Amino acid sequence: QVQLVESGGGLVQPGGSLRLSCVASGRILHILSMGWYRQTPGQQREVVATITSDGTTNYADSVQGRFTISSISRDNTGTKTTVNLQMDNLKPEDTAVYYCSLRYGLRSFYWGRGTQVTVSS
Repeated sequence: QVQLVESGGGLVQPGGSLRLSCVASGRILHILSMGWYRQTPGQQREVVATITSDGTTNYADSVQGRFTISSISRDNTGTKTTVNLQMDNLKPEDTAVYYCSLRYGLRSFYWGRGTQVTVSS
């Protein structure tokens, strides 16, 4: 069974930085992409950044130039996969629960449980 666990969230002042990490545990034969999404109360989950297995990245306009998604890293056994999200120059509107995703099929995803990011002075 595949599990995704996010870490690195917290409270930060505007202009500050956070680094989110996502570790996917379990044997995954094929990864199309991994990504980070976020959601605020009453709103739909929105994409923040994604990266394909060949390294192609995509960012939401609102985070372009401030957030950087790492490449997908797999250990030698293929049972641990990691992706990170470096978030710089954070703004109050970045406050949300951030979710990690792993896409293994056209419409097939694994999701983490999320980590809270709060940007406030």
